[in-house]
Amino acid sequence: MGVKRFKPTTNGLRHAILSDFSEITKSTPEKSLLRPLKKTGGRNNKGRITCRYRGGGHKRMYRVIDFKRGRINDPAEVLAIEYDPNRTCRIALIQYGDGEKAYILAPLEIVIGGKINSTYDQNIGFQAGNCMPLSLIPLGSAVHNVELKAGKGGQIARSAGTSAQLMAKEGDFAFLRMPSSEVRKVRINCRATIGQLGNVEHETQSLGKAGRTRWLGRRGGVRGVVMNPVDHPHGGGEGKAPQGNPHPVTPWGKPTKGYKTRTLKKYSNQDIVRRRKTGKGRKRR
Repeated sequence: MGVKRFKPTTNGLRHAILSDFSEITKSTPEKSLLRPLKKTGGRNNKGRITCRYRGGGHKRMYRVIDFKRGRINDPAEVLAIEYDPNRTCRIALIQYGDGEKAYILAPLEIVIGGKINSTYDQNIGFQAGNCMPLSLIPLGSAVHNVELKAGKGGQIARSAGTSAQLMAKEGDFAFLRMPSSEVRKVRINCRATIGQLGNVEHETQSLGKAGRTRWLGRRGGVRGVVMNPVDHPHGGGEGKAPQGNPHPVTPWGKPTKGYKTRTLKKYSNQDIVRRRKTGKGRKRR
């Protein structure tokens, strides 16, 4: 896997840095694991825009990913590595002994034809792709697809190139360092998959042109200073005017650029051992 640059034959290719898809081994998805995916255009069930600047984009089918890894002590063979348009990491097609197929998130070290397992037995081994409780995983290991609630399925570290590091174990809790450098407590019976996720070079990519962003379903954002006062606090004025506010704000008047919006009394705050760097904004308690 890697990235590739292009000769500047067009303006769109001049600054483009895209994936070379060298790790992809199967170009067509498994039909039994596809589901229709309807676009919302950023609108809720009442038709009102709740997420601005969304719309268009290429048609997609959803790939059903097995985040729970519920088949215990049932080895599966890795058949292929595929591209998933709905996420940044790659997905792996696996097949169990009875012929059932499933998609999982593809770790960096996974190999075609290899065997992976979901187990509660530490004698199985700690190879990439194996799923087991945090209580069995050695300290210092990189894990991904980590559960927050036992049996619910993985929720943490699921994007390209990410992993959480198992720092310590104490009583009923394991301490994980998140990709954001935050240290968080997680129940030790929660399960995780060993290894770092693939497509590490995703963050180095440059789309090169606005049209490629539109293919992803993202429309261009509009600056507040070029809006009317009715639309944004920064809008209005004769000619090209500055924002006017002593500090930049959102369209709804909240401070932006570093203002922390996390609820101070959020129930999961008790699980955070060390926060990531908060920067400027509201003082944390």
